[in-house]
Amino acid sequence: MLAVGLNSGIYKLLLLLHITSVIVGIGAVMLNGLYAAQTAKRKGPEGRAVSEANYWVSGIAEYVIYTIPIWGILLVLTSDDAWKFSQTWIWLALLLFVVAMGISHGVMFPSHKRVNEVLAEMERTPSTGGAPPQVTELDRLNQKLAVGGMTLDVIVVIFVALMIWKPGA
Repeated sequence: MLAVGLNSGIYKLLLLLHITSVIVGIGAVMLNGLYAAQTAKRKGPEGRAVSEANYWVSGIAEYVIYTIPIWGILLVLTSDDAWKFSQTWIWLALLLFVVAMGISHGVMFPSHKRVNEVLAEMERTPSTGGAPPQVTELDRLNQKLAVGGMTLDVIVVIFVALMIWKPGA
């Protein structure tokens, strides 16, 4: 029989995996706005390289982030009924995770991908002396990314608050 409960080895291992996946996954994308600022400071291929590297790392982080609810669900299942899916902090965290994934897949990933495409287009477009026509689209995309990123940052703070105060526990 598998020993379970908050002090069991399996529970502590799952907690380690849960916390580590949060640090690696969410930590990797939490400062994406700073990468965007560095992209804006560097024109041409250098700026695009920063943005493309950030997009690639965010793609790796995405897979780590997918494991967060898996470890969380397993923690509930091995808690020996200390935690239940009916507790507010657990079901709300799962709901917010779904919302965060919706924002990530509906706004963040496609917008960042398009930013990289627009930056590449700007490099290929001969300069006519004024602002490139892609600047307007780039500004619009960056605004979407800023709003989406701030929303995801607020959700992360809510996640942490739920884990600390555990409402409904």
